[in-house]
Amino acid sequence: MPKKKTTKTKKKDLGDIEKQLARALADYDNLRKRVEREKADLGKLIGARFAVKMLIIFDMLEEAQKHLKDSGVALTLEEFGKILKEEGIERIKIESGDEFDAELCEAVAVVKGGKSGKIADVVLTGWQFSDGPVIRPAKVKVNKK
Repeated sequence: MPKKKTTKTKKKDLGDIEKQLARALADYDNLRKRVEREKADLGKLIGARFAVKMLIIFDMLEEAQKHLKDSGVALTLEEFGKILKEEGIERIKIESGDEFDAELCEAVAVVKGGKSGKIADVVLTGWQFSDGPVIRPAKVKVNKK
């Protein structure tokens, strides 16, 4: 036959159970927050994959605009740009003469001359989310002495 617990033992057991419950609730809250973060990250990843595909079309329209000077293409590009901005996607602001940044750029060629480590030319515009992560790095030519 089991021993009867004293009031002191019962209080200690209750305290232990309360601590276990508090830990379990904290663990659950941490798990919930992690799942929310991972869900948001996954949504961004899916959005980025889609954006990369759409940016190819944007690039083609920009190239067409250079040659056609057609207002229909210009209006399409303008609307496309607005949609990208609404989705939190923006151009990587980089141009000739800027310092090469491997986080934002991908060197596709080396050009002899000029100041070493500086961008000689932007071959293809890069894009990133407005909160930082790069969707597509800018393709650039880099100077090297």
